Amino acid sequence: MQKLNVTQKLIKSHLLEGEMIPGKEIGIKIDQALLQDATGTLVQLELEAMSLKKAKTEVAVQYVDHNLLQTDFKNADDHLFLLSAAQRFGLWYSRPGNGVSHPVHMERFGKPGKTLVGSDSHSCAAGSLGMLAIGTGGLDVAAAIAGKPYFVKMPKVWGVKLSGKLPDWVSAKDVILEMLRRHDVKGGVGKIVEYYGEGLKYLSAMDRHVIANMGAELGATTTVFPSDNETKRFLKSQDREEDWSELLADEGCEYDLHEEIILDDLVPLIALPTSPGNVVPVSEVAGKKISQVVLGSSANPGLRDFWMAGAIVKDKSVNNDVSFDVNPTSRQTIQNMIDNKAFGNLIKAGARFHQSGCMGCIGMGQAPASDTISLRTMPRNFPSRSGTEDDMVHLCSPETAAASALTGEITDPRDLEKLYKMSYPKYVQPEMEIISKEMLVAPLEDGSHIDLIKGPNIKSLPNIEKLQENYNVPVLLKMGDNVSTDEILKAGAEVLPFRSNLPEISKYSFTVIDDTFYDRAMKAKNDHGGHIVVAKENYAQGSSREHAALAPKFLGQVAVLAKSYARIAWQNLVNFGILPLEFIDIADYDKIEQGDMVSFKNLPSNVSERKEISVIIKKKNGEFLEIPSKHSLSDRQISILLKGGIINEFKEKLEEKDLHK
Repeated sequence: MQKLNVTQKLIKSHLLEGEMIPGKEIGIKIDQALLQDATGTLVQLELEAMSLKKAKTEVAVQYVDHNLLQTDFKNADDHLFLLSAAQRFGLWYSRPGNGVSHPVHMERFGKPGKTLVGSDSHSCAAGSLGMLAIGTGGLDVAAAIAGKPYFVKMPKVWGVKLSGKLPDWVSAKDVILEMLRRHDVKGGVGKIVEYYGEGLKYLSAMDRHVIANMGAELGATTTVFPSDNETKRFLKSQDREEDWSELLADEGCEYDLHEEIILDDLVPLIALPTSPGNVVPVSEVAGKKISQVVLGSSANPGLRDFWMAGAIVKDKSVNNDVSFDVNPTSRQTIQNMIDNKAFGNLIKAGARFHQSGCMGCIGMGQAPASDTISLRTMPRNFPSRSGTEDDMVHLCSPETAAASALTGEITDPRDLEKLYKMSYPKYVQPEMEIISKEMLVAPLEDGSHIDLIKGPNIKSLPNIEKLQENYNVPVLLKMGDNVSTDEILKAGAEVLPFRSNLPEISKYSFTVIDDTFYDRAMKAKNDHGGHIVVAKENYAQGSSREHAALAPKFLGQVAVLAKSYARIAWQNLVNFGILPLEFIDIADYDKIEQGDMVSFKNLPSNVSERKEISVIIKKKNGEFLEIPSKHSLSDRQISILLKGGIINEFKEKLEEKDLHK
């Protein structure tokens, strides 16, 4: 009998279509679904468009954790809409202020051995409990809630052995920063990272969450941990011990790729602007003046992380030049922080407490001052994501964050032993946490009588046209490597309230790169029927937000031509009928310029027959060039693309079903 690792066991037990051969498309059964509000409004509109009666997953939860600021009616209206949709379609509803989706889901719903898809790229955090949890576009989540398999190319399994024990002043954040230091933001593309080894026994379930969460920054499909005694201890502390089951790799199993991290050798690390992969030891940049420290987010959500910061600043005051912002992960976390004195220690030291949610992580408030350094325990530091155009966001551990808040400059936390005669605080995990369920609204048994509450900012999805035979459209934008979804469709308090209003949010498409894009795209749509954009490697890394595909589609985007794509974005393009073309020879990238006209002939037949697709370029001087391109779509994806996207396909199947009744 074949000896299997944890990833293979999870996939094998849920495999519905395909074979577990790396690179081949597989379809897996989905047990749980997670939605957050920045993407969830669109998912609920998609469920409406699909005419769904009731969620078919074992568990589906709609969280409200991103768009919490109510500066006008838009976010408040959306909260009412999401509650009505959750009741209509049979989802749990986590009320505004209850907490960040990923840690709350881990505490209340996560189960070893189960599969999950989430409309947030950090849904992979649930892998900390021995789950196969994948962040993906909202349409894929909507399809899973409707009972369809989730399709993905079978990844390679990358076994990472953890040996030894973390030294004092080094924590789980430094483990994932070490992975990013070694492999950058593209290192995990096409892979599932599975951690194993003796070092695991020193990592709590929430420590594992920190590592699994930022696997998204590696570009990994997901991250998997075993379900062991530590998983059992965590679920017991959440009064859910009955949900535990053991899930371990078979002794002698193999991995497609292998790596080892000796935990004893790690030092405090920090990611410099403007990429999570730009990692150096804290000691290399120590002494630089800072203006802000933000503690919290889904990347450091555990009670231990807040307690550690509180213990470091206990009976001290943060530097006068530093805004010390604390985003508690959940109301449950706040209650436990009060109980273990962390809350009081942080408040007394000068911390500014904010409501439980993503907040500054997604640019929802807490923007730093211009041209100053902000240290954050968050997962991303893409340009202007914070809400400040010239931001200098650094990513670090709670230990580094708290130490730097005290000194007013980037500080290696190990230096606290000399600066303050401080020993490393030792955290003791509680056997049982104070449990909070009051702000979770259970699904209705039958919600068919519930009307969807749509405020004036909520617009139903428009019809999406099918792929046409021929196009003659301009290249509106030429970009480089690692273009992020934050650059394609930016986040923040100004933009995200329009997430359920496609005509309005489309006005922000690519504005981080080129603030003339919207006007040029509308002109190209009217004059030529659309446009394309060009990029190099890892196009659309980062968030799962499908607005980064849907908004450009609304503006007439026909295709993207790039060397390679981030996994979620690649699928999102297909889901909304945008053709993701790939350069056969990257040298051809240099032959295309912004403003060139490009022509495609017989596109549907060439796509479906997997022929080389000619991109005919007309230069501004009248010269013509022809370069070859290809696509890597499965037969299923080709069918979706030709129909204009997954919503059109789903509607078609429903209509066929009705005809045969």
